[in-house]
Amino acid sequence: MSEEAILRLSEIGRRLNLTAGAAHVPHLYFMTDSVRTPDPVQIAERLPRGTAVILRHYDTPDRYNLARQLKRVCQERALILIIAGDARLADIVSADGLHMPEWTITRPQLSHRRWLRLKNRISTAAVHSMPGLNRAYRMGVDAVFVSPVFPTASHPTQPATGVLSFARQSRAALVPIIALGGITVVTAPKLIGTSCAGIAAIGGLSE
Repeated sequence: MSEEAILRLSEIGRRLNLTAGAAHVPHLYFMTDSVRTPDPVQIAERLPRGTAVILRHYDTPDRYNLARQLKRVCQERALILIIAGDARLADIVSADGLHMPEWTITRPQLSHRRWLRLKNRISTAAVHSMPGLNRAYRMGVDAVFVSPVFPTASHPTQPATGVLSFARQSRAALVPIIALGGITVVTAPKLIGTSCAGIAAIGGLSE
């Protein structure tokens, strides 16, 4: 991915975030993927300041050391480190935030609920439906990821929400909405005019 394309996505994310009045949450998110982005540290070293890095890599044996490496890069480049699914790891590496997969919203762990009460920390959640969106809002998360907005290589068989449906969801939501799924320099501009508060990508920031 060229630096120009990354900066373009950051610019679009900032515009969406400003319009949505959601300055308290990041405007651009890089979602790591153990298959598509096996070396997320290398990618993080190219991201513009203010970008959030969400460490997924759930099955990586040495996830702790990977989190530490990302924490170092995030501190050096003024990025925001968010750990997915593991509040304990987020605590250990002093991450800036915790990201909760949708199943954790249905059955939240005590450690996740405790994280939601922390000040100066970010909490996000992933959802795929309006009921999930409402549950995330009731939990008190700072932002919710809705996906897939566009067709995506990560879930090729899952139907995309589409811009019109996503726009309705983001307008109705009582919490900032982040668009995920098929986000590229070609698709991201289509979100301008929605109530989207930011954009998240895997391939759009790495391939």
